[in-house]
Amino acid sequence: MIDSYDFGEIVIDKRRYISDLIIFPGRVSSGWWRREGHSLCLEDLEEALRERPEVLVVGTGYSAMMKVPSEVKGILESTGIELIVQSTQDACKIYNKLLRSGRRVVAALHLTC
Repeated sequence: MIDSYDFGEIVIDKRRYISDLIIFPGRVSSGWWRREGHSLCLEDLEEALRERPEVLVVGTGYSAMMKVPSEVKGILESTGIELIVQSTQDACKIYNKLLRSGRRVVAALHLTC
C-alpha cells in the first residue's frame, strides 16, 4: 500500500523511496530507469509485464511530464492488460483503490517532473 507521495519521494508500507520504481505484488523494484527518460517504451515495462497484471498503473510524474506513446498504449491494451495512465499523485490513489479491491495490479511510477 502506498502511504504517501510527494515530488521525488514515495512511502510504501512505511518504507521511503526517492527514485522511480515499480510496485509488484509482494515487492518493490526501486531505481526504475527508462530508455528515453520522459517517453515510455515497451521495453521499459518488460519486468512489469512478466507479472501478468490485470491492471498496469503508470504514474507520469508530479506534473505529468512523462508521456506514454499511443503505440505503447495499443500494444498493452492488445495483451488484455487494463492500462491506467495518470499523474503520479492520481496514480497512487488509483493503485491503492485497486489493491484494496483485490485486483492484481502493478504500478510503474515516475516520482519527479
